[in-house]
Amino acid sequence: MKLKKTAIILSVVIVILISLFLYSLLIFPPEQDLSVINASLRRIHTKNTYKYGSNWLKKEKEGMWCMYVEGDDFERGYAIGILTKELAQKQEDYLVSEVEKKIPNRIYRFFLKIFIGWFNRDIDEHIPLEYKKEIYGVSLFASKNYSYIAPAYQRLLNYHAAHDIGHAVQNMHLVACTALGNWNNYAEDSSMYIGRNFDFFVGEDFAKEKIIAFVNPTHGHQFMSVTWGGMSGVLSGMNVQGLTITLNADKSEIPSQTGTPVSIIARDILQYASTIDEAYAIAKKYRSFVSESFMIGSAIDQKIAVIEKTPETTAIYYPNENRIVCSNHFQSKELKGTAKNIENINDSTSMYRQLRTEELLNAVPKMNERKMASLLRDQKGLQGRSIGMGNEKVVNQLIAHHSIIFNPYKKLVWVSTSPFQLGEFLAFDLNEIFKYKSNLNSLKNISETALNIPADSFLFSSSYKDFLFYKKTSDEITAYLNKEKKDLTLSDLQIKKYITSNLDFFNVYLLLGDYLQKKENYNEAIKYYRKALSKELPSVSQRKSIQNKITACLENNK
Repeated sequence: MKLKKTAIILSVVIVILISLFLYSLLIFPPEQDLSVINASLRRIHTKNTYKYGSNWLKKEKEGMWCMYVEGDDFERGYAIGILTKELAQKQEDYLVSEVEKKIPNRIYRFFLKIFIGWFNRDIDEHIPLEYKKEIYGVSLFASKNYSYIAPAYQRLLNYHAAHDIGHAVQNMHLVACTALGNWNNYAEDSSMYIGRNFDFFVGEDFAKEKIIAFVNPTHGHQFMSVTWGGMSGVLSGMNVQGLTITLNADKSEIPSQTGTPVSIIARDILQYASTIDEAYAIAKKYRSFVSESFMIGSAIDQKIAVIEKTPETTAIYYPNENRIVCSNHFQSKELKGTAKNIENINDSTSMYRQLRTEELLNAVPKMNERKMASLLRDQKGLQGRSIGMGNEKVVNQLIAHHSIIFNPYKKLVWVSTSPFQLGEFLAFDLNEIFKYKSNLNSLKNISETALNIPADSFLFSSSYKDFLFYKKTSDEITAYLNKEKKDLTLSDLQIKKYITSNLDFFNVYLLLGDYLQKKENYNEAIKYYRKALSKELPSVSQRKSIQNKITACLENNK
């Protein structure tokens, strides 16, 4: 009896200690007078158009929303939250669902939540008050379904570090972006064209609803950015000074402490910088907790540069001519020779994509927006070789959340519609949008229809149908390998069709090898693994992994 009582007391003490520990990880929102807000003021202006005061949200095309918000920090956040609450809640559904899919074990997810909560316990100390207040305003409309993860405000703060965590835990290959720019003598009309693919992939559902946000802050510059519900940070954007910013991840160590999410650093630059020097000064004052490249285009400077940042160092890279390529490695004299950067160049797709992009640029003496879109959609390897649809080494990996093109001199921007960068690019004129601002009657079409770039012809081809079949079959095999699917039997005809759907892609043969290895058909598995090795592989580590699988099959076959 005494032993039982002791066990109960011990259990209660453990529960109390865990509760106290969890409470210590809580992050509380900044102080804010909430009496000034009125959720009942949101109204439907027309079908698929919502207004809240002078702020609005309008569906421009399926999967593409345009939003205008103005005011001070909390006012903007509240307006964003009330206008996009349904979109933000869907985004969180998709994000949590993808995490549960990748990490099916509930116990592991619980301890991961504890670790991230502990690691990011002081993340709010690294974010300026202005953005914390904006995020707090948004968080008032967050889904209540995920309170078990953390309170809404704390969840949104942590989601802003998702990009950072994704490539720090590396390297999960969530981010492998390509950016480039041509200006003056390399551009038509002596203008400037900047393009980038944002290859951040956390499931196809997450990329279904994009928001083009036009922000008119009380302080700083008016700007646009491509975002999603619940996101206040910036990943791709341009302000009315003609300053653009895009983010490219670089290889990082597992961070030892938290810092400012790179999307928040980018937001601060976009809202407050007019020139490359001003952007550099802003970037330098922050401690990031991962390594990142910020490609900055400036109409005032008539230049493009890359600000390269690690948690310890901030450097800047200017090209020798009026064109530039930025993939996922450093190029500045301060950082290009570091051991981590050299390792990244030798064992990633970054240099390959840079060389392919340079090949494509050499074929375009004078850039314009349509040529830029064509380049961003390129699916070939070096020298135009076919290396498989979806290969990480190509510019267009068919995973992009969005693709974007800027002309900072003219304040024009083009944003891709789904799927990936294959759909029509919608054109937006910042001068026109901020001229009319809240006058929706003068903005019947937010995009400049006459300037839109047509969808890629690939979208209507038999090759695209083959790619969809490849994806569907790959998902089925992966589900079987991950034990999400109890059994899978592929006929010889199905295997042949699968191979034909993406003939030059190593991953077809790798997945077939894994499938046959699980079926204990080791001879056939070895055959497909060797076939995979004959294709263009993304890295040395991938080659070693396949070779190890062959060794395992040989040992099991004795």
